[in-house]
Amino acid sequence: MYTFTAIDFETANANPNSICQIGLIRVENGIVVREINLLVQPPRNYYWSSFINVHGIRPTMTAFSPKFSELWPTIEPYIRQQNIVAHNISFDNNCLKKTLEHYFIPIPNYQTHCTYKIYKKGLAKICLEYNIPLNHHDALSDANACAMLFLKHLKEQKVDLF
Repeated sequence: MYTFTAIDFETANANPNSICQIGLIRVENGIVVREINLLVQPPRNYYWSSFINVHGIRPTMTAFSPKFSELWPTIEPYIRQQNIVAHNISFDNNCLKKTLEHYFIPIPNYQTHCTYKIYKKGLAKICLEYNIPLNHHDALSDANACAMLFLKHLKEQKVDLF
C-alpha cells in the first residue's frame, strides 16, 4: 500500500530553476517500478564551478540534453496528484516550482514528504547507518536512497500511503 515518487534534483548554479539532473524513483505498493535518470540542459547551459565540483555534471554533458520543458511530460505523471518524497523537500520542491514557473508550466497539485525531517540527519550519514548504497549528489542514487529510507519509515510506522 506504499505508493509514492522519490525525487532529487541537481542544479547547475544557485538559481533553483537550473536543474541539470533529475532522479526519480516510482514506488507502487512498496515495490520500485520505475527509475528515471535524466540529464537536463539548464537555462543558457550555465554552470558554476562549485556546483560542478559537487555533482560532476558539466556543461558539455548537458549541451545537447533536452530542456526541462521537453522532459516534463515524462515525469509529470509521477508528480501530479502524487505523494512526493525527497531528502530536504524544501530544496527539491523549490527547484520544481521555480523551474515550472520559468517554463510557464502550471504547477500541479501533489503532497510532499521529507526524509530529512523524519530522520533529522544528512542523507550520507543515514545511508551509512542503514547500509543503503549511495553515490551522493547523483540524482538517481539520492532519489533511490530517499525511497528506501521512506519505505523503511512507512513500514516501521505502519502508515498506509496511496
